Amino acid sequence: MGDNASASASVLAPPVGAGEGDAPSFSYLAALGNCPLVAAVLAGAIAQFIKVLTTWYKENRWDAKQLVGSGGMPSSHSATVVALAVAVGLQEGFGSSLFATAAIFASVVMYDAFGVRLHAGKQAEVLNQIVYELPSEHPLAETRPLRELLGHTPAQVFAGGVLGFAVATFTGMIAGLGNTGSLP
Repeated sequence: MGDNASASASVLAPPVGAGEGDAPSFSYLAALGNCPLVAAVLAGAIAQFIKVLTTWYKENRWDAKQLVGSGGMPSSHSATVVALAVAVGLQEGFGSSLFATAAIFASVVMYDAFGVRLHAGKQAEVLNQIVYELPSEHPLAETRPLRELLGHTPAQVFAGGVLGFAVATFTGMIAGLGNTGSLP
């Protein structure tokens, strides 16, 4: 067991004797030690999986397209960016420039999810209805329908944000982030 533990630790840690002049080492497994990345990906995946469960509960059918689709409850975009921002805050400090950048990024994505994308989906719904009512000889009558489920309601964005916060907090606790042992 000691050999396996040291082998996995060597993948995640920089090589012994690596100084400023040495070339940086590279490992795909090192990404697993990046708490903000893990929290963001995990939150997005959980949100998408919840959409599959929600569809099954509401419509009594499995819809694997929900794993990659946009729209629905909860917002995976919101879950992802909030998890990223919170995990960055836990790792780098909530007063850091990196947290400020992640928080503004999260705000823009969440605003876009229930603002621009929600209204684009409503416009697609109206346009699809207009095309559906066209006579069959009209050149646009056979047009493929536009995707209607693009954005989110404010409740879906909020639920995604809460999910992202919870996932980042849990991931941060596992990684030992935010435990300084003293108050400022």
